[in-house]
Amino acid sequence: RTFPRHLLHRITTLTISTGAVLFAQTIYTNQLKAESTGRPNIIVILTDDLGYRELGSFGQKLIKTPHLDRLASQGMKLTQHYCGNAVCAPSRCVLVTAKHPGHAIVRSNKSTPPEGQWPIPDSEVTIFELMQKQGYVTGVFGKWGLGGPASSGEPLSQGVNRFFGYNCQSHAHSYYPSYLWDDYKHFPLKNEPPIPGHASLDKGTDPTDPRSFDIFKGQDYAPDRINEQALEFVRANKDRQFCLYYPTVIPHVALHVPDEELKPYLDLGWTDPPFTRDGGYGYTPHFTPRAAYAAMISRMDRYIGNLLNLLDELKLADNTIVVFSSDNGTTHLDKEVDFTFFKSVGELRGLKGSLYEGGVRVPTLVRWPGHVAAGSSNDRISGFEDWTPTLLEMIGAKGKAPSNIDGISLAPTLLGNDQEPREFLYREFPSYGGQQTIRAGDWKAVRQNMTKGNLKIELYNIANDIGEKHDVADENPLIVKELAALMKREHVPSELFPLRPLDGPAIKTRK
Repeated sequence: RTFPRHLLHRITTLTISTGAVLFAQTIYTNQLKAESTGRPNIIVILTDDLGYRELGSFGQKLIKTPHLDRLASQGMKLTQHYCGNAVCAPSRCVLVTAKHPGHAIVRSNKSTPPEGQWPIPDSEVTIFELMQKQGYVTGVFGKWGLGGPASSGEPLSQGVNRFFGYNCQSHAHSYYPSYLWDDYKHFPLKNEPPIPGHASLDKGTDPTDPRSFDIFKGQDYAPDRINEQALEFVRANKDRQFCLYYPTVIPHVALHVPDEELKPYLDLGWTDPPFTRDGGYGYTPHFTPRAAYAAMISRMDRYIGNLLNLLDELKLADNTIVVFSSDNGTTHLDKEVDFTFFKSVGELRGLKGSLYEGGVRVPTLVRWPGHVAAGSSNDRISGFEDWTPTLLEMIGAKGKAPSNIDGISLAPTLLGNDQEPREFLYREFPSYGGQQTIRAGDWKAVRQNMTKGNLKIELYNIANDIGEKHDVADENPLIVKELAALMKREHVPSELFPLRPLDGPAIKTRK
């Protein structure tokens, strides 16, 4: 670790000398050909901006998700599982490093032009590196968002053997881009021209004419290519132990979906006023936004069905742990995604960007036939940081996680054994006004609008008030005091992502 891995990787793959190349190839080959010990394969599927109530198995009535509903019937639903944070990059950082947002490096979205987000440093140990040490070949297919090309955070520098998809989450706003990343190379797509993720109707265009929206339709749908490559990775590694991370971009806006996927929802005859991006706010217009959003989720469900069917075909299903979850709650852009119409977060308060329940409690499923009880449900409080120790324990590598992580293994719960409740689950988010929260048993403390100097704590009893409607802080001063002390303890100041005012006043710059 005295030399950055991303630079070391590039140096060892250069043709400096025949000996250097052969040495690098030998290490890689030995890793991929690690002898099978019968341990399970791992697939972690992370959807993007999917709300708590947007799967049939979690109560959705309008959007069809048959494959994921089947997955739920074959495994366990986790009904009180929390993503890593309220938006994309910091949530994924918690997932791959097993550190909660008070300790994690990345705590908010922060772009690094021309492409990518703030990178996780070389010193971080990711779940992919840990799986490699256990002899697993690792692949990531979809949206990365934890370090741009040639940075310390790019996937192939963080323990990933095979990467295909979007490096940058801003690039992923378009489903019809000009390219995706294929390891270190561009993979060209047949979109001429590419469709931007943010655009408006041409001036003078008739918004009541569906043909006006044709300019936002591409030819080569990026999620199709990503799904193809994920399936190919499984086929190529069917005789090895593999760890597949599938962070699908769907259903994050823009509302881009092939027309054939729309038809079943258009046939339902919903009232569906066009989204025209008036005032330039939002992503790209769509003539039937409700149908488009539902169709995107159904398309994503079909991709996952392709993966599950392939496991059956290759006779790998019984020896594969499948985890499904979402990086945060439903988007707050109500003109594009009608979360009221779909009841996307149900009775929960808050949406993407919020540390109230609707922004961070996410639909989560786990299947491992013969080990995780089919058709079961569990309300244990858990979070993204728990997956590293959980998966390591489930493959027989308990205790192999770094000592400085915040995760607690869920393996006993998933395998049907008794487990002590989690003492607390901590989250902080310096954006969207500055927020901090901690969940301890049924109690949840919340701070909002911290950047305005507000440190007042709201207190909710989630067991009695899942919608967080009744602040009972005044009636429970001792509980508030205890949770405030925990919040203070778990927050480590960050120069990159300061949580104001805990990390000092905002720095004023001269104009």
